[in-house]
Amino acid sequence: MSQRPSYAVGTGLFIVLGFATLGYLATQTTSVVNTSRGPTYAVEAHFANIGQLKVRAPVKVAGVRVGQVQSITLDPGKETADVKLAIDQRYDKIPEDTVATIFTSGLLGDQYVGLQYGNSKKALADGGTLSLTRPAQQLEEMLGKFFGAGGAADNLSGSYTVKARFTNIGALSVGAPVKMAGVAIGSVKSVQADPVKLDAEVSLSIDKKYSQIPDDSAAAVFTSGLIGTQYVAIQPGGSPDMLKDGDELVLTQSALQIEDLIGKFLVNGSPSDKKPADGDNKH
Repeated sequence: MSQRPSYAVGTGLFIVLGFATLGYLATQTTSVVNTSRGPTYAVEAHFANIGQLKVRAPVKVAGVRVGQVQSITLDPGKETADVKLAIDQRYDKIPEDTVATIFTSGLLGDQYVGLQYGNSKKALADGGTLSLTRPAQQLEEMLGKFFGAGGAADNLSGSYTVKARFTNIGALSVGAPVKMAGVAIGSVKSVQADPVKLDAEVSLSIDKKYSQIPDDSAAAVFTSGLIGTQYVAIQPGGSPDMLKDGDELVLTQSALQIEDLIGKFLVNGSPSDKKPADGDNKH
């Protein structure tokens, strides 16, 4: 009987030592991976949310390490984090329109910065800035992407605002993507009901690099998939004049509700449900 407590204590110590060893090895592995590998050059990126990103975290392209996080500071007077990246000198052909995203290794692993190359022929120079970024994903956003459309890249270098009015916005919410040709070009800035016109006024924040949208374009509220989240789709028009900050999209299409779709199906029916014309009743 006296041996049972000793077995329990020994098993407990074994488990504790095992976890401590695994933690130590993980720390040492991370340190080895994140060590500098020669000359580097510095670029900056601004993120709305860095999650648990830490100094010396890897910077990767296509899963391959190309540098590390050099420093993380909060931009004074702004709600953005300034992240300085030390890129290995041999990777000096990174396009300046590259998108920087904060990813997580595995399910509960460390976070790192992933770079997705753009199409610009001009490469980032030492001291340059990656203006297109995506922040660390929160659990709520990850669940939203599973069911819906996903988010747009944050262009912290600037945007302009246009408005659109809808008789019904469905479940459209602030932060929902604004897309054109299926590509995210901005996000929903605000949604509010107009007490006079009795409709919904939606403000759209559009990336400044998409400044050539015709002012007769149409805006529609669509749903991603069958039960996904809703987003605003812009369908370009043919006007020679372009949308400017503060303009309003006059042509809009409201969200379709499931009740409306079922109602249309029941009213229209199938071809066999249509009543015959008067001439068909004559024999």
